[in-house]
Amino acid sequence: MEPGVKMVPLWFVSVLGFAPLLVLGRPPIWTQPEQVHLSYPGIPGSMEVTWTTFNRTESTVEYSLWGGLLFEMTAKGIATLFVDSGSEKRKMYIHRVTLTGLKPASAYVYHCGSDAGWSDVFFFTALNDSSSFSPKFALYGDLGNENPQSLARLQKETQLGMYDIILHIGDFAYDMHKDNARIGDEFMRQIQSIAAYVPYMTCPGNHESQYNFSNYRNRFSMPGQTESLWYSWNIGSAHIISLSTEVYFYLEFGQELIFKQYEWLKKDLMEANKPENRAVRPWIITMGHRPMYCSDDDQDDCTKFDSLVRLGRNDTKPPAPGLEDLFYLHGVDLELWAHEHTYERLWPVYRDKVHNGSTAQPYTNPKAPVHIITGSAGCREKTDKFNPNPKDWSAFRSTDYGYSRMQVVNSTHLYLEQVSDDQYGKVVDSIWIVKESHGFSAWF
Repeated sequence: MEPGVKMVPLWFVSVLGFAPLLVLGRPPIWTQPEQVHLSYPGIPGSMEVTWTTFNRTESTVEYSLWGGLLFEMTAKGIATLFVDSGSEKRKMYIHRVTLTGLKPASAYVYHCGSDAGWSDVFFFTALNDSSSFSPKFALYGDLGNENPQSLARLQKETQLGMYDIILHIGDFAYDMHKDNARIGDEFMRQIQSIAAYVPYMTCPGNHESQYNFSNYRNRFSMPGQTESLWYSWNIGSAHIISLSTEVYFYLEFGQELIFKQYEWLKKDLMEANKPENRAVRPWIITMGHRPMYCSDDDQDDCTKFDSLVRLGRNDTKPPAPGLEDLFYLHGVDLELWAHEHTYERLWPVYRDKVHNGSTAQPYTNPKAPVHIITGSAGCREKTDKFNPNPKDWSAFRSTDYGYSRMQVVNSTHLYLEQVSDDQYGKVVDSIWIVKESHGFSAWF
């Protein structure tokens, strides 16, 4: 302090009403990274980091092995301008950086951003690329920004290291485009406490449809070149396929998408069923938002015998094929769905009929795919009601808020359970699926 200059007490300044002068500064420049989340690009030894800024900056991830010299490695990526289609035409920059050469099952520390602003420090474990790896998943759909009831439990369990992967089976935020995409921003901030630590793998739901799914297509970074609409990847002894059921319902965005996806699915399933591939990854698991079957009392597509997802559409030229026969013919083992704000486990089912392995052990060598509906994670639309008289294929139902866990244990055993958040994390349902053989021939 210069001689002769006296310090003015802050309380004196405040009393005189001059306090605002003390907080005046440069306006915010919006270069701070936020909404950080991971995804698995499908290539062993890799991880993709995605985040958002509201001004253009460089896209950099600094990272290191846990316990090593902090941030000794650097990876660069790209930023893409996303202009929301709402009235304000809000602009944001989506940054994507792919980390490569990661050591399987090793822990890494990272932050992302640029010299104009850095994120918090996060950590992740690089996925084990061995087919003998037994990955653990949390899976759910229909998680909103308002009433995200299961979120706190999922945050804690993720931080405890309970999961290797999160599968979010459509419907995010309710809805990402609302309030000129500010709801999308807030939701992505909410899930950062999960998605910045484990790969957050997604598929689109009906609540993403506004502006031709633009918020979904821009905010997430899934494998392949289809803007995250459909893709596949391998983990442990499983081949996992993510698909868009929404191509059957939003023909205004191009009915050719039904056929594009169908041809892609057929090609992907044929590749997965090559003997050398199925021997290594015997489990084929699909995830899509709207189920083929359900016993909810809401007249959704899955409540109808002629479900569009299951049987296709006859009002297109040519008629659009459904997915049930395709999945059955290629020996899909497990089909994961959401959309209904409930949990429902089905007996093995094909063409509306039960095909249990046996009366005593229905899921041991089942004679048709197993379907699980897990859409009760929590949203403003609340949970749904069930039809009091379900069909024979309905095995277990719950209207509790909650989510599912899955472990692909090995080539023959897969475990599933349902957690009730209403009952403080109690497991309310569980099954083992046991398959001595996989593929179309396993049905006979």
